[in-house]
Amino acid sequence: MKTTVTAILAGLSLSLTLPTSAFSEGMTIGVSWSNFQEERWKTDEAAIKAQIEADGNTYISADAQSSPAKQLTDVESLISQGADALIILAQDASAIGPAVEKAVAEGIPVVGYDRLIEDPDAFYLTFDNKEVGRMQARAVFEVQPEGNYVFIKGSSADPNADFLFAGQMEVLKEAIESGAIKNVGEAYTDGWLPANAQRNMEQFLTANNNEVDAVVASNDGTAGGAIAALEAQGLAGSVPVSGQDGDHAALNRIALGTQTVSVWKDARELGKAAAQIASALAEGTLMEEIEGAVKWSDGPEGIEMNAVFLAPVPITRDNLDVVIDAGWVSKDVVCQGVGSGTIDACG
Repeated sequence: MKTTVTAILAGLSLSLTLPTSAFSEGMTIGVSWSNFQEERWKTDEAAIKAQIEADGNTYISADAQSSPAKQLTDVESLISQGADALIILAQDASAIGPAVEKAVAEGIPVVGYDRLIEDPDAFYLTFDNKEVGRMQARAVFEVQPEGNYVFIKGSSADPNADFLFAGQMEVLKEAIESGAIKNVGEAYTDGWLPANAQRNMEQFLTANNNEVDAVVASNDGTAGGAIAALEAQGLAGSVPVSGQDGDHAALNRIALGTQTVSVWKDARELGKAAAQIASALAEGTLMEEIEGAVKWSDGPEGIEMNAVFLAPVPITRDNLDVVIDAGWVSKDVVCQGVGSGTIDACG
């Protein structure tokens, strides 16, 4: 398995390697974060900051604290601080538009980080989110190929929520049409917040007299909220639940048996790539000349953009050693509370 992990990560690194020796020192790269509510963004930030500083440049950032209005102000502040390029994790894909326009008007390149900013002047960097959705649905379907399904979607303000759901439906469409699967609950999760996901799940359980057989949750935060609701009804561990991001708590839940899958998107590779791409664009590299860039137009508006997509990896109880061997998480964290000999990864 170690060989597989090395190959996966090496492949990602090779596909996005940029000649850092070509970057001039002294540039300032500004990063606008939507929030630090979720564990994974701290991992992304560490990777971005490390690569920026390794290139001899300066990292500056702002946290929008889940406020689209504050994020607009944050971007203006980053520009006023002398940012030569911006990396933006959008809280609201539509609301961020004026900030992107302002940056572009001042000759500052923008990288839309992980979440789509559908603007031809922004570079899009993410994982293949439709494939993430497919992986989530496949893993749940394998465990529970029929019955009452609930769909805990992401934020309606984030196009990724719809990409994920589209991928999920590709896998489950036939079973839904045949009647093998019944969609008994579907809701967006405002702000991707676990508390909101928990409330949605509680409502679906009540509406269906707890007769829910599977939950397709779109990330690990929403999965955690759904599992909390299931646990309150004594159902945690008997109902398969999906997620994504490889959050440490989610990987532990997989080991414990309360979560079925977390589609791992190595944020270290994504963050490193974002820093490299932002630096290259600031140096004057054209978007279409970025290593690995493809033309992409599958967003809601059909706007053609330059993009780079990284490959996700589904993590279940059968391959938890992948994230441990990759140094993403320690065995102690994954296996906390897990009985000896229960699963191979925890030995």
